[in-house]
Amino acid sequence: MNCNACVRRVRVCGRSARALAAHADAIGALAVTRVRDTVVMALARASTVTHRVGARARDARAGAATRRGFVRARALADATSCATPGAGLAQHSVVMKFGGSSVADAERMREVATIVMSFPEEMPVLVLSAMGKTTNNLLMAGELALGCGGDSNLIEALTPLVAVRKLHEDTMETLGTDAATRAEVRALLKKLEQVCTGVSLMQECTSRTRALLVSFGERMSTRIFASYLRSIGVSAEQVDTTDDLFVTDDVFENGAILDETYEKTKARLTLKPGQGPVVRVVTGFLGRGIKTGAICTLGRGGSDLTATVIGKALGLREVQVWKDVDGVLSADPREVEGTVPMPFLSFQEATELAYFGAQVLHPHSMRPAMDSGKLNVRVKNSYNIRAPGTVIGHRRAEELHKDWLLTSIVRKKNVTMLDITSTRMLGQYGFLAKVFSIMASNGISVDVVATSEVSVSLTLDPSKLWERDLAKEELEKLKQDFENDGIANVAVSSGHSIISLIGNVERNNEIMERAFRALGAKQIKVKMVSQGASKTNISLLVDDSQGADAARAIHAEFFPM
Repeated sequence: MNCNACVRRVRVCGRSARALAAHADAIGALAVTRVRDTVVMALARASTVTHRVGARARDARAGAATRRGFVRARALADATSCATPGAGLAQHSVVMKFGGSSVADAERMREVATIVMSFPEEMPVLVLSAMGKTTNNLLMAGELALGCGGDSNLIEALTPLVAVRKLHEDTMETLGTDAATRAEVRALLKKLEQVCTGVSLMQECTSRTRALLVSFGERMSTRIFASYLRSIGVSAEQVDTTDDLFVTDDVFENGAILDETYEKTKARLTLKPGQGPVVRVVTGFLGRGIKTGAICTLGRGGSDLTATVIGKALGLREVQVWKDVDGVLSADPREVEGTVPMPFLSFQEATELAYFGAQVLHPHSMRPAMDSGKLNVRVKNSYNIRAPGTVIGHRRAEELHKDWLLTSIVRKKNVTMLDITSTRMLGQYGFLAKVFSIMASNGISVDVVATSEVSVSLTLDPSKLWERDLAKEELEKLKQDFENDGIANVAVSSGHSIISLIGNVERNNEIMERAFRALGAKQIKVKMVSQGASKTNISLLVDDSQGADAARAIHAEFFPM
C-alpha cells in the first residue's frame, strides 16, 4: 500500500494524514493501520441509526447495516494483529462498562472488541457482566441442587449448569481461547459444581452461597474476553475485584462499598512508570466482605457501580455505559413515537427518572460520580458507536441550559392512591406524623404525596411492596389501622398511572401550562398533582387507561415530530 492510498483512506475516515502517520509510527505496523481504517470506515457506514426511535423500519435497516459493519470489521481484525489502544498515554483514560447482553456469546464479544479498538486514542478499563442469562442460571442451579440429594451425577446434569457449561465452552472454542485460560475457566466450572454439591448436602442455599454462585459468571466472562483481546494482539489483563480491590460490608447480596476500596483500586490499576498501554478487563458486580472475607455482590446496578467506583478512584472524567439505545430517551419508545435522545442529564434528573421507572443507571451506582465533583457518566449505543449518547453530569453547559425545558417523560403504571381525610385534625399538629407512622409500621414506602390541612393524598406501587395475591389484604389492614384508631377515613383506589415530567425548575410554570393544555385537548383528567422536593420533577396522576395517551400527548407538545 503506497502513501497516496493511505492518505486517501485517511480522508474517507475523516482523519488527518498527519494523525494517522503519527499513530502508525507509534504502533510501528502498517498492517494495523489498515485494520483500524477498515474498522472505522465500516462502523461509520453502519452508524446511520436515526435518532427518531419511533421510525422502526429505518432503525431495523440501520441495525442490520451495523451488524454487517461489525462482521466486515471483525473478519479483518481477526486476520491481522491489532495494536493496544492508548498508545502514548501514561494511564487509563476511560472506563467502559458492557452488560450481559453485550457479551452474551462469542459474536457479541467480538463486537465489543471492535468497539474498544475503534477508539485508539483511549486506554480503557473494561467492566463486564456475566454472559447473557448466566446469572439467572447460576441462581436457578443453586435452588435445583437442593433437590438432588447430594448426587453429583444429578447435579452435573442440572439444566442450568449444562447451559452455563455449554455457553462458556462454545464461546472459548469459537474465540480460540488460549490453553491457560481454558484451564482457569474449566477449574471455575468444576468449583461451581462443587458449590452446588455442597448446597445439596447441606440442604440450604444461604445469601452467602448465592453471592458465591453468581460470582462465577463475571469471573469466567472477563477471563474469556481478556484472552480474546490478547489473541488479536492487544495487551490485556484480567482483574478480579474480589482480589483485594473492592472491600464491602458483609451484606452478601447487597454489599456497600467501603472507603478503602478507592485507595486499593487506585494502587492496583495505576500503571507503573514506563509501563506500556494495557487494557484491564475487570469483573463487575463483585466485592469481598471486610470481616468474613466472603464474596459479596453489590446489589442492583452493581456493574454500573463498579465502573463509577473505578472512575472515581482513578480520577477520570468519564465512565461510559454501553447499551442498545442512543442514550437516555425523551420517553418510552414502546409507548411513544418520535422519542429523541437527550444530550445531557444532571445526576438529580437521572435519579428521578430511575426512581419513576426509566431505564437509566440505578441511583446508587451514580453516587461515586456525584461525589467525585468531575466524573461524568455517558450512556452510549453499542449499535451506533459514533452517536454522542447522553452525558449524565454535574452542570449543563450554558448553550444547552438556555433552551432547556423538558428532559423526559416517564410513566409508572398500576399505581394505587390513598385519600386520607380527618376533619378532627383541623388546626392540630401531628397529622402527617401519625399518617407516616402508620405507613412505617406496615413497612410501606410512598411514591408521591399531596397534602392539605386535613387531608393527604399519596400513591403506592403494589408491584414493589406486596405479592399480587396479598395486595387487597394488605390494603385493608392499612385502612383499618387508620380508621380503628380514629385518626382518619381512608379511600383506596387503584388502576392509576403517574406521569412524571423531569425538567427545568426555572420554567415550571411553562411546563405545567403546556402539559395541562395538551391533556385537556385529549380530555384526560388529572386526579393529583405533586412537585418533588428536588424541584426537577412534576408528577401527574391519571387513570391507567389514559396513561399511554397522556404520555403521548405531553410528548407531542414538547417534542413535536
